[in-house]
Amino acid sequence: MPRFRYIFTNRNFCVLWLSQIVSNFGDRLNQMALIALVTKLSPHSSFSLALLFSFMVIPVFVIGPVAGTYIDRWDKRKIMIISDILRGLLVAAIPVMLIFFKSLIPVYVIVLIVFSLTRFFLPSKMAIIPELVSKDELLIANSLTSTTRMIATVLGLVCAGLLVKFIGVSAGFYIDALTYFISGALIALINTRGPSRIKEQITIAREAFGSALKGSVLSQIKEGINYLKGTPNMRFVMKVSLLLMGGVGAISVVSIVFVQEALGTVTIDLGFLGMMLAGGLFIGTLFYGRMGSKLSKEKVIFSSFIASGIMIIAFVFLIMNTHSWILGWILLALLGVVASPILISANTLIHEAMPAGLGGRIFSAVEIVWHLALIVAMLSASIMSEYVGNAAILVLCGAVFVVSGIHGVSKSNKNPAPL
Repeated sequence: MPRFRYIFTNRNFCVLWLSQIVSNFGDRLNQMALIALVTKLSPHSSFSLALLFSFMVIPVFVIGPVAGTYIDRWDKRKIMIISDILRGLLVAAIPVMLIFFKSLIPVYVIVLIVFSLTRFFLPSKMAIIPELVSKDELLIANSLTSTTRMIATVLGLVCAGLLVKFIGVSAGFYIDALTYFISGALIALINTRGPSRIKEQITIAREAFGSALKGSVLSQIKEGINYLKGTPNMRFVMKVSLLLMGGVGAISVVSIVFVQEALGTVTIDLGFLGMMLAGGLFIGTLFYGRMGSKLSKEKVIFSSFIASGIMIIAFVFLIMNTHSWILGWILLALLGVVASPILISANTLIHEAMPAGLGGRIFSAVEIVWHLALIVAMLSASIMSEYVGNAAILVLCGAVFVVSGIHGVSKSNKNPAPL
């Protein structure tokens, strides 16, 4: 199993990884600047914020399925470059629009277009990884990609929030635009013609590309859905995605209020808790990236769910009774360590089973499942918390993780094949 230092000798993957760091920070900066703008122009309006989040999410379900088909037809590298350039131009246009319009409607239109372009960018980024690394490097590549995204999200929200606060909303948009341009420039340095796993399947790739050009968009969407339904590994990953993102959605809604009530915290203190979680994710990635090839990915996923559930339940009860910041930091760091293998293993299973020519549709479908699970879980948890409390929701999420993990481990021992 290649170690991390070997994957960093892969120039193409390193460039993609660096562009991901830049673009992830840009995404968080964009979100914080948009929230600050909406609250400034429409203060105390939950409806305005709800509209903003709706325009961010709608493209996942409307554009995602169609985007996946075209991603499989077109050059993924060029898709990412064009997406970054267009997103940069559109984001830079927001402060200019505000000079002529005081309404939020033009902003909502730009947000809808930007997040529609993101539906082309993200699946392309995930689908191109097998073209840049060999099959035995997939686990480490996914370890770095998945965890970099998680860490950048946590740290990016903290840094972006402070940046917008001190330099202003308009300057935040301009810096955000710059990050998209830098990301596009880095991706332009990628050479997909080099040695890759795709070259091992060149005949299959040509046949898949040829059939994609001949088929209609709707028929190709149906083909991708049928592949997901008919492939055991893909069905397994879909179930894991529903469980994981459903839990994340429910936890994200109630955890902030729970921590504020239990520890009497302020927003900046929540940032430190997030940093401890990010640190745990990073450590877990390093460990799993080096040792993961020796383990069954399915059993690792189930075991991680069990350990994550235990950590969540322990966090709730210990924080409620001790009100200790130090204990909270330790438990969240441990949660990051044990949770990090779940998404890494799931993405690696997709890459290993993914045929050439279907990557865009597959990862677009995965994104839809993620967001659908997030939205349903967030809505359900927010309603339930009014009746049973935030702590009860967190304990329930932890218990579901534990029970699902135990069930999965016992079933995989009887039948090693994915469910």
